[in-house]
Amino acid sequence: MDDDSRPLIPVLVGPTAVGKTALATALAATLPMEIISADSRQIYRGLDIGTAKPGPAERASAPYHGLDLIDPAERYSAGRFARDAGGWIAGAASRGRLPVVVGGTGFYLRALFDGLFEEPDFDPARRERLRAMLDGLAPGERGRWARRLDAGFAGGGAQRETRAIEVALLAGAPLSRLQRAAPGGPGPARAWYVLLALSREDLAQRITLRVGAMLDAGLVDEVRRALESGVPEDAPGLSGVGYPEVVDRVRGRRGAEGLPEAIATATRRYAKRQETWFRHQLTGPVMVLDGSRAPDALAQEVLTGYRAAVEGSQQSAVDS
Repeated sequence: MDDDSRPLIPVLVGPTAVGKTALATALAATLPMEIISADSRQIYRGLDIGTAKPGPAERASAPYHGLDLIDPAERYSAGRFARDAGGWIAGAASRGRLPVVVGGTGFYLRALFDGLFEEPDFDPARRERLRAMLDGLAPGERGRWARRLDAGFAGGGAQRETRAIEVALLAGAPLSRLQRAAPGGPGPARAWYVLLALSREDLAQRITLRVGAMLDAGLVDEVRRALESGVPEDAPGLSGVGYPEVVDRVRGRRGAEGLPEAIATATRRYAKRQETWFRHQLTGPVMVLDGSRAPDALAQEVLTGYRAAVEGSQQSAVDS
């Protein structure tokens, strides 16, 4: 399929807590649309508070896809997301609704719109020895190794840390570099990015408020229920930002007093990595908006900009 023949769709991105869901909800009031979550944490059933899943009112604004797909102990790859999201995009279009992608997981976006690097078959014995070594690392060391070996590593939990280390050591090159060089087949649509941004201070304040709200809403009980149901401490669903700290609290390895700041600190670090990724890795047109503005005003600006982008794309196709 020729790239110009693919539909151009809005993709709302930005660091955690910047206001993507609020903007999507406001945008849904302006036109018929369906929302595709590109958040690698909101896929887990039963983990609602710590992943900041849209609530009932937000879900009532438009049909959502990409939420509550698997149990916390299961794994879900970026490649699988790309395949599923392609179906959701086609389904929304067939129903006469605009598909709008919302999320902060860069690997998901890259898989959907640019394709992914297909890693070679690594020697099983070498891979097993490497994984045994990684399993013996102290908490936090796996992430530090991933960032040392791959300057473009954007975080995302133990599974992604392990893959970044494996590819760097076994393939001889950082995964982020190999992904950028990968040809990647054309995705089901072209991305028109809306990047929400906030000052470091404003974003930190929002993160602090969000962490407090999560704890007030029962984040500790959410994790306790998951563990009591048999979810392992190192399950993929519990590796997301904030969850390891709460697991330690539930298991008695951490006191209650420092928990809010520990979660906020981890979240700020993750947000910084997201901001770096979005600054350097997005391919295609990008509209940068001030996330401190009211969602309704932002939605109108997004709608105006998107319509102009679609008209420009259609005119370019005619001219060519």
